[in-house]
Amino acid sequence: MRLAHLLILTFALAVPARTRLGAQVRLADALARADDAAIANRVATAQRDAARAQTLAPLRGILPAVRAEAGYVRTTDPIGAFGTALRQRRVTPADFAPDKLNYPDVASNYTGALVLEVPLVNADAWIGRRAATNAAASASAASRWTRQATRADVVRAYYGAVLAGARVRALTAASASAAAHVKQAKSALAAGLVTPSDAMLASVKAGELDAELASARGDVITARRGLGVLLGYDDGRLVEPADSLATPSALRAFAATDTLGTLGGGEASGSHDAPGTRDDVIAARDGASAAAADAMRARSLVLPRLNSFARYDWNDAARLFANDKNWTVGVMATWSPFTGGSEIAERRTTEARAAAARAMADGAAMAAGFDAARATTDVHVALERLAIAERSATQSTDAHRIVTRRYEGGLASVVELLDAAAAETGTFVALDKARYDVTVALSARRLAIGLDPGSIGTINDKTPSRSSEDSHQ
Repeated sequence: MRLAHLLILTFALAVPARTRLGAQVRLADALARADDAAIANRVATAQRDAARAQTLAPLRGILPAVRAEAGYVRTTDPIGAFGTALRQRRVTPADFAPDKLNYPDVASNYTGALVLEVPLVNADAWIGRRAATNAAASASAASRWTRQATRADVVRAYYGAVLAGARVRALTAASASAAAHVKQAKSALAAGLVTPSDAMLASVKAGELDAELASARGDVITARRGLGVLLGYDDGRLVEPADSLATPSALRAFAATDTLGTLGGGEASGSHDAPGTRDDVIAARDGASAAAADAMRARSLVLPRLNSFARYDWNDAARLFANDKNWTVGVMATWSPFTGGSEIAERRTTEARAAAARAMADGAAMAAGFDAARATTDVHVALERLAIAERSATQSTDAHRIVTRRYEGGLASVVELLDAAAAETGTFVALDKARYDVTVALSARRLAIGLDPGSIGTINDKTPSRSSEDSHQ
């Protein structure tokens, strides 16, 4: 006994406190944390912010630019030296002497300038701005879709942990009952009422349950740790769900309003079934628009550009921004109809990317329609399996009760009794699994039609709630 206590104490000390004593978490709280802390959501948010920042880059060819310049030079170049003296307004008749022009003294100059550049006509910048704006919209929609998909993953992982815990509880009760029956079998063996083989087979059956229970306990730890990772915890904590699986009647009531009520003639026809509003479809369409605009930008590179500028310059031999200032204003037009073929390569490349983006948008729309239909079918199948699991659980309970009476009357062996108990436990575990499958199927269907999959947490309500994330649909 002391050795067992020592092993238990060692294990308790080896497990981090936060892992052992984690507070229970409701599904709503898990979803709220995942929205901000889940790794996939953090990555998608950063990518969205990067795309939004890129919308500012084309403004260089649209908005005015102001800059200040400052520098210092020393030169004996004849033209540079004479030009420096001229800029500093210190030229005298002696400076025109041939020897001084040909071999000037070292000229020093502090230069300073304020420059204003005003773009006038830059078609590629304006079209590039449109492309960047569409790309940012695509990234925003992709971020929202990632968030929704993560919520569906949280629902799956959360109720997976709930299911694992329920399985442990069922097997714990079955194991305790089997141990009691084994004890009775050993007493009956001592009294000569059963054969040694009956007692040994009973021990084997009980051992099988114990092994299954050990596996189930390991699954609970894995499920809860996996849920913690999905929620963004980096300390290895085990997240224990506070909610439970909904009852079959609550599941059917939710499905009747959320799924079955939107169907007609076996096909998706209700207002809920609008896969074109899914955020991944929106992202693909905006991406196609961005690619088309970028192709137009590439074609506009051969158009003329018109820009203006104004500047003040100061030149002095002793300090910056001193002496008299000079001003210059001007307008410059440039046209590069051919630059060695690079503009042809960019145009063809962007046109090919636009074609690919259009195909991806078409594919996203078709995939969304397929997902919606498949998800609806999955809900129907899960509900049918739930009904079968309920009947099996009821029948196994009746069978177990009959075998128990036969065992008490001496008409059934302890092995038959344990088999009946194991069958009953298995059917109730299967019933829990069927409830889980319906829950996940309902959540997946909401995701497939562009609604919030996390609203499955309101499954005990009479009708499914619409979250704020549904309102933008």
